[in-house]
Order: sequence, then C-alpha cells, then structure tokens
Amino acid sequence: MAWIVRLHRKAEKQALKLPRSVLNVLYVLMENIRQHGPVRGDWPNYSKLDGGRHHCHLKKGHPTFVAVWTEDKQTITVEIIYAGTHEKAPY
Repeated sequence: MAWIVRLHRKAEKQALKLPRSVLNVLYVLMENIRQHGPVRGDWPNYSKLDGGRHHCHLKKGHPTFVAVWTEDKQTITVEIIYAGTHEKAPY
C-alpha cells in the first residue's frame, strides 16, 4: 500500500532554499515514506512527536537540516510541513 506524500505550501517554499544535496535527500525521504509509511526509524535522529508528527535529520553538521511531517492514517496521507534548519523547526 503506497502512501500519498505531499509538501505543504510553506514547505515547498522552504525546499526551494535548501542546498541541492539536502533537497535530493528530502526527495529520497519522500519516496521512502511513500513506499514504507511515515514511521522511518531507519533515518538519522528520527523521532515520533506528539500529535501524529514525525521528524528526522536530512543532513547533520552545521547547519543541521531536518524535515517534519504529519500523518493521516484514514486517508493514507503524509504531509511534509517543514524542511529547513533545526533552529526553526516546529518540534
């Protein structure tokens, strides 16, 4: 069963500002979520947050880039709500 993965409008704008290498990792994450679901324990620093939200690191170091997403199990939908540096991430 494939999940529907989309970027929130705000995350689309944030993704345009990411370095190309980090953007490629975000696309890999989105494909990974589409195939295997929103729980991605095999990604670096993955954690499940309150309210059906999840996050993981896209790139470690300085600056660290993260992605935050929400899941809706009824419609099998995942929405990336944030892609950027960890300082501004909505944890």
